[in-house]
Amino acid sequence: MPSVKIPKKSTDTDMTPFVDVAFLILSFFMLATKFKPPEPVEVKTPNSVSADKLKESDAIWITIDKDSKVYFSVSVKGDKGVFKTIAEGINTNRNLNLTPAEVTNLGTTLALSFPVGVPFAGLKQLLARPPQEMGNVAQPGIPVLDTLNNELIWWLAEAKKSFAGKKGVLFLIKGDGISKFPTFEGVVNALKKNEEFKYNLITSPEDAPAGSALAEVRSKPSTE
Repeated sequence: MPSVKIPKKSTDTDMTPFVDVAFLILSFFMLATKFKPPEPVEVKTPNSVSADKLKESDAIWITIDKDSKVYFSVSVKGDKGVFKTIAEGINTNRNLNLTPAEVTNLGTTLALSFPVGVPFAGLKQLLARPPQEMGNVAQPGIPVLDTLNNELIWWLAEAKKSFAGKKGVLFLIKGDGISKFPTFEGVVNALKKNEEFKYNLITSPEDAPAGSALAEVRSKPSTE
């Protein structure tokens, strides 16, 4: 009986469909990914080791850059009316004579998470710009060194009023590692004037030292 010859088939795989799928997936992630925008105020915080992480919450931010300039901003998890309340309160209580449009501009600037860092005398000039441009404006900083003219006191006072009744509001200080101590002292004095004695310092986390109790805790597998 003659033997049956089985036709040989090529073992090569056509990779064209796989390449197409790979490029489609890559294109999707490139278009869908949102990159973190640059911060309006560049701050290189000092390193620290901590077992705690700050929870996302309503917060009053005080930023100190490398030139020891002070900025004020707020982050809100719930009611967005906080921004408008701060803008209206600072205008009324400091007699700034801002126009309704400028008050709205200030509220929008805070809502966009752009920090405010000018003396009250320069606020009108700052608010002449659209809120979307605030991140590109060089600001001289809020005066805090003069104990008789520490303007941060008023920003913090209005922020406290706007958050009245809310629990878990945080006071956060984000300072550059090379900023000067007198500026930090002025910030703390402004908090004390508002009877706020508890605040958090924002730092860059680093690994716990080998052999420390915290390192041992972190090395254990999570039971959650």
